[in-house]
Amino acid sequence: MQDHHSVLAAYREWRGGPMALATVVSTWGSAPRPRGSHMLVHGDGRFAGSVSGGCVEGDVLALAGEVIASGRFERRSYGVSDASAFDAGLPCGGTIEVMVQPVATGGFAPALLDQIVAGRAEGRTIAIATDLATGESTVAASDDGDAFVNRYTPQRRLFIVGAVQIAQSLAAIARSLDIVPVVIDPRGRFLTEQRFPDTALDDRWPDEAITAGKPDMASAVVTLSHDPKIDDPALIAALAHPTGYVAALGSRRSHAARRERLAAAGVAAADLDRIEGPAGIDIGAIGAAEIALSVAAGMVAAWHRQAA
Repeated sequence: MQDHHSVLAAYREWRGGPMALATVVSTWGSAPRPRGSHMLVHGDGRFAGSVSGGCVEGDVLALAGEVIASGRFERRSYGVSDASAFDAGLPCGGTIEVMVQPVATGGFAPALLDQIVAGRAEGRTIAIATDLATGESTVAASDDGDAFVNRYTPQRRLFIVGAVQIAQSLAAIARSLDIVPVVIDPRGRFLTEQRFPDTALDDRWPDEAITAGKPDMASAVVTLSHDPKIDDPALIAALAHPTGYVAALGSRRSHAARRERLAAAGVAAADLDRIEGPAGIDIGAIGAAEIALSVAAGMVAAWHRQAA
C-alpha cells in the first residue's frame, strides 16, 4: 500500500508554482522504495516524499530542476553499480527506474492531482495511467495496455478512542507514517491541544464521532480508554462500517468479557472476530510508547494483509 499524503499535502500548499513529479516506475531486487513512490519538487528546491529513502534523491532533485526548466519528462535508472547511486550510498543491491514529469499539461497535469486529492478525501481510489514513452499521465482506462498505472487509495486514518498516555505516542507514530490521527474522548480534561499537538481532537461520544467519520478500509479504530462506556459504543460503531482495522487494548480476559458485552448488545459473532484483542503485535512492550508501537505495527500489518 502506497500512501502519498505528504506529497499531496505539499502540492496543495504549492499549487500554481513550478513543480516536477518524480515516480518510481519499476524496481528490481531489494529496491529501497516500492513502485509508485513519489517525490514532488518545487522550482525553488523544496521537495516532499521520497523515491529511494535518501539514496538518489540528490540526483533526482537536479534532474527535476532540468525537467521544470525544459518542460520535458526524463527517465533514469539507478543501481548499485551506478556511479551516482553508489556515491549517494545505495547499499541494497537493487535497481530502480525513476520518471520525472513536469506538473503541467502533457506531463502530470495539475487537474489529475486535484482529482486524486478529491477522490482520497471522498474515500475513492483513483487510478492514473502514465505512458512511459511520452511521459503523459491520464485517468486510467480499461485499455491502457503497457502504461504504468498507479492507484491512489483513500487517505489512511486512525481514530483513537481514549485520550490516554498511549494515545499520545500512538498519534505521533501515526503522523510519522502519513496516517491522519483523530483522538476521540468526551472527557475534556484529557482531550487538550497541549497533550495532543498537531492532532485532530473530537469531544463527542465515540459512537457519534466514528459514525460521522465514516471509516472505510483505509481507516482504523483503536480503543484505549479501558472504560466500557466509552470503548464499547466506539467498537459497535466501527464494526457497522467496513473499517480496515478494529482493535481494543486490554488483556485476553478483559477482551473475553468485552466480547460477551458486545454480543449481548447484538453484535454478530463474525463482527466480533474482526476485533483484534488484545490490540497490536506482541513485542513484549513495556510502557506507553512501546505499547503504542505494538498497536501501530498491528494496524499496518492488517492493512498490508488486505492489500496482498
